[in-house]
Amino acid sequence: MSTPTAANDRALTWSLRDRRPEDIPVAADPFPDPDAAVSAGTGRGVRVCVVDSGVERDHPAVGRIDGSWVVVKDDDGVRVEATDTGDTCGHGTACAGIVRRVAPECELSSVRVLGERFSGTGEVLMGGLRWAVRQGFDVVNLSLSTTRTRFAQELRELADEAYFNRTVIVASAHNTPVESFPWRFASVVSVGSHHEDDPGLHLYNPRPPVEFFAPGQNVEVAWLGGKTIRTTGNSFATPFITGLAARILSAYPRMTPFQLKSALYLSAANVRLPHVGSGPRSAADGVHQ
Repeated sequence: MSTPTAANDRALTWSLRDRRPEDIPVAADPFPDPDAAVSAGTGRGVRVCVVDSGVERDHPAVGRIDGSWVVVKDDDGVRVEATDTGDTCGHGTACAGIVRRVAPECELSSVRVLGERFSGTGEVLMGGLRWAVRQGFDVVNLSLSTTRTRFAQELRELADEAYFNRTVIVASAHNTPVESFPWRFASVVSVGSHHEDDPGLHLYNPRPPVEFFAPGQNVEVAWLGGKTIRTTGNSFATPFITGLAARILSAYPRMTPFQLKSALYLSAANVRLPHVGSGPRSAADGVHQ
């Protein structure tokens, strides 16, 4: 049996050593009313990173981009460099535009891990996600996944690292019923799309591993050349939840990832609370687009 140790950030056991719990205070926001949590914030002060195909600069649906980087793989290995090359295929711009629409005042950055025709490798994806996590972004949007099981353990460890360091990874479920990662990990917020018409509706899934459903069917998104298109996929439901996360964190910045996930759960339209009433809520109660 191990001996209790003094409290420190690496301790597996904890002894108060003649102290009381109130002698070790932890600052926290009071847990809010779930609808108020969504409606109170605009994303101001929250740093969001879209790990994807890049973002087209000056797109009217995206607005300001606070930083753009690209993951480079060559004979020297994998590294991250600043870039001004924009978006290679439109996917990242679409995701960034949705984040901006839901959380208009967030600080939005981009890390490009996809090339033309949505090409990419597991090593590059890992490099971009690891960089974003270790830069301490508040929320990382990952509308991507990998089916390569050899990356699963490394991705799981990185997702746990993010979770314990208060970076929330919002990850898209695969569009087909295949095994892919990291959306299946409990330490991330996993997202699929629903078929409802309400553009502000998000739902909780009582049968995970997909935890939340958001608008992702025939949605209008930003695209290359300053244009918009209509498209479908879990990729485009994911940044909606990323935007909600940014809104909540802008109003309650000391929330931990598990508190944030609880707020997303409690604000879902199909989660009934005693003070709300018996009927489901529309997202219009909390999110206005």
